Amino acid sequence: VRQPEEETSQIVQDHASSTGLVDEGDDTQAGMEAFSPEYNQENKDNEANQPPPVTAAWPEEENLVPVSEEDEKRGRQLYTLAEELLNKSRPSYKEAFQYLSEAANLRHEKSMELAAIAHLVGDYLPRNVSKAKEHLTYLGRLGSPGGQFGLGLMHAAGLGFNSSQSKAVVYYTFAALGGNLFAKMALGYRYWSGQSVEQSCETALLHYQDVAEEVASKVTWAAGDSIHRARLLDEADQGGAGGELDEDLVQFYQYRATKGDTHSQVVLGQLYYQGGRGIERDFQAALHYFQMASSSGMANADAFIGQIYAEGSETIPQDNQTALKFFNKAARKGSPPGKSGLGMLYLLGQGVEQNDQKAFTNFKFAAERGWTEAQLQLGIMYYKGRGVPRNYKEAMVYFSQASQSGHLLAYYNLATIHSKGLGVVRSCHTAVELLKNVAERGKWGRKFMEAYGFYKAQQYDVAFLRYSVLAELGYEVAQSNSAFILDKGLARFGSVNTTWQRAMAHWTRAAAQGQSAARVRVGDYYYYGLGTDMDMESAALHYRMASEQQHSAQAMFNLGYMHELGLGMKKDAHLAKRMYDQAAEVSADAYVPVMLALAKLQAVVFLSWAVRLTDQWFVSVLLEVWDVVVIIFLAVVLCVLVCLRRYFRTLPQRQAP
Repeated sequence: VRQPEEETSQIVQDHASSTGLVDEGDDTQAGMEAFSPEYNQENKDNEANQPPPVTAAWPEEENLVPVSEEDEKRGRQLYTLAEELLNKSRPSYKEAFQYLSEAANLRHEKSMELAAIAHLVGDYLPRNVSKAKEHLTYLGRLGSPGGQFGLGLMHAAGLGFNSSQSKAVVYYTFAALGGNLFAKMALGYRYWSGQSVEQSCETALLHYQDVAEEVASKVTWAAGDSIHRARLLDEADQGGAGGELDEDLVQFYQYRATKGDTHSQVVLGQLYYQGGRGIERDFQAALHYFQMASSSGMANADAFIGQIYAEGSETIPQDNQTALKFFNKAARKGSPPGKSGLGMLYLLGQGVEQNDQKAFTNFKFAAERGWTEAQLQLGIMYYKGRGVPRNYKEAMVYFSQASQSGHLLAYYNLATIHSKGLGVVRSCHTAVELLKNVAERGKWGRKFMEAYGFYKAQQYDVAFLRYSVLAELGYEVAQSNSAFILDKGLARFGSVNTTWQRAMAHWTRAAAQGQSAARVRVGDYYYYGLGTDMDMESAALHYRMASEQQHSAQAMFNLGYMHELGLGMKKDAHLAKRMYDQAAEVSADAYVPVMLALAKLQAVVFLSWAVRLTDQWFVSVLLEVWDVVVIIFLAVVLCVLVCLRRYFRTLPQRQAP
């Protein structure tokens, strides 16, 4: 478990005034116009038909216009309709947000919170910063936690207001006191990493505990949507391998499933059961494919059918007897998920008489065969002393096993053990890391795929705004993606230099969370002077951190180059060779560039030796312009090869009679 890097936190604070993410005196509204080409005209057209925006200063209470009973009733009705659409297994977002927009115009508080954020980032409603500011300022006057979080977000990102991290922290604090989970996440991340506040692990723990508890309470047997966080930098390096599941691959599985391949049938069933990666959850489709596999005698398919009926959904009513039937069928064939499902029924007393001993026996069988859910439940039984003597060390063993498969509740329970020091030495940092992982797997994490969809549709400004909101909540992938979009010039925030500064701030935040590529990019920014003054020593520092902590081959190569030329560190050919060799050992992809660099290094060393030996002026000149000489030599070789190729092509014609 990593701890926040103190030196990185200090770098963020040292460069706070130049990142664009702290207090500034410039007009960020003008920067927004430069950031988005269509922003200026779009908002001027919208503002022409709107009342003047409410000022940010708090007015007297009597200046608030009371909402009529008729508008209040109509607002509640619209909000209820929207809530029903959003809570479906396949939510109708566009229709729901139209209802929320109408209710927001009627001053319905909850609707205004959701509509304001939607207007801010263009989330199912037209992007309109002025409208978002109007809604959030009104909500702030009412003391709405959602409104205060939105105002904090706008001040943090410099949208509609001059950027001010101090004001953002104040708004987040009041929103968190009101129970807003997003504000608690934002504050948890800031106190954990020391962003604009004094670093405090205990304070971060308190904030993340509340969010993680809420996320854990919503986990079902299906464990919610499977959220894939596509990293844009990795995708670019891999030539466009995206975060969505390839449609051709899905069609291949569907073809194989129709031909009776049970493996493909189960894979498709799990895809539709869990959802994610561009596949929406569809319990009917999942049940269909599981039934196909079950008819071929697939024991695990029987267990998954039992799980669907045990959980229930909008389209498939919950049925304990049917679940019991299929769990028993799978368990008789020795299926670990079947045994685990049967154990859950005995543990909860669903369709059978409640029996902790039978639950424990079934969980034990499945856990010994690596089934994650059974490992989790055994951990809970040992943790609570249910059916077995309470044993925190045994509980931790099973939670650790389940966490290796990424089970959210395993992380949550491990965090609880570490935060309270139950059976282990108390570790605040370990607990915060685990709770942060849980908090970031809430339902709001699905915004990653939405942002990625806008990115693939080349709507880069919308994608950047969505990633920026997630970055503010502490998502490292969102911080990297926000920086990547700015780094590649796909979106612009104010001047070119301001864009570089913001990109550097996002890279620095991602690097503080242990992202090696981000750490290398921070070093690159110092090396080339992008968004900051050129500083070879700082560049070398970041490369060294990426090399020693994350074993980055690129960082090792860069250090070798800097040692070779004496940039920011002592000029030393032996250290340069050592760093080049280490880069080749760490990554096979670095082998060719390293061999070329070593060849060049050997040539330079030889020429340097020749200068010292002969002390002839032409050798000194050759050493200074060696790169030009190499290029000329390669050009001559290329010309010779081309001439030889032409000669041998025409040779048969010359030899013909």
